[in-house]
Amino acid sequence: MTMSQALPDLSNDYTLTEEQIAAFQKNGHIMLPAVCSPQEIGAFRPVLNAATERYRTETRPMEERDTYGKAFLQIMNLWVNDDAVKQYTLSHRFAKIAADLMQASGTRLYHDQALYKEPHGGHTPWHQDQYYWPLETQGIQTLTMWMPLVDVTIDMGALTFASGSHKDGFMGHIEISDQSEEVFKAFVAEKGYPVHNEVMRAGDATFHTGWTLHCAPENNSDILREVMTVIYFADGIKVMEPDNSNRALDLQTWLPDVKPGEPAASPLNPLLYSR
Repeated sequence: MTMSQALPDLSNDYTLTEEQIAAFQKNGHIMLPAVCSPQEIGAFRPVLNAATERYRTETRPMEERDTYGKAFLQIMNLWVNDDAVKQYTLSHRFAKIAADLMQASGTRLYHDQALYKEPHGGHTPWHQDQYYWPLETQGIQTLTMWMPLVDVTIDMGALTFASGSHKDGFMGHIEISDQSEEVFKAFVAEKGYPVHNEVMRAGDATFHTGWTLHCAPENNSDILREVMTVIYFADGIKVMEPDNSNRALDLQTWLPDVKPGEPAASPLNPLLYSR
């Protein structure tokens, strides 16, 4: 029996209430408890950690990195290279939650990414994810699942959201940086958005839309904040003409051979759930 065969089956449904879906639509984010059970996340954690370590490329000391580099170790599309990670990333359970929250008929994968904030690593500046994505959307048609593999306290760099900020949509061509921290922090204060974060257990998960402003504080602990994320979009949306260099790079990387105006679908974007 291979390691991937021995892993838990994540094909059963996680049932959402109407109140949870309404809260997500209103706030642009939600925390769902025990999306993976302690046993399930305990089984997947070693393979996710092993793949993250195998494919990491950041080796510089913390003091030699810029703000983005200090924020986290980021390794993307692990599922393509690792069959065990593939069972996690392509999970029916996660994809159905995404479809239910977006109120979509189907869910496609954009990509996965490990986001490991090292002990005493720096803050993650305020930003919008969808600034990077060349996807034409109306309403809530993109989201990210953020699942810690270990218990996460506020001091470890808990994800922090500006509730309701997704309703303002695109807020400018500002990549994650010191500039985005300054601009969006001021914007959140000016608009009076409630700022929300919370302690999470391993296997809990937050889901947030592509336009929801979010950040994370420094990891002031001696513990590695191990987090696996999966980004989804609603089946049927189209690719836009990239209007910044990051979207152009994303189009080439995550949607190979797909042209602007065509449906966002390539071998890297399998349909994970359909009603």
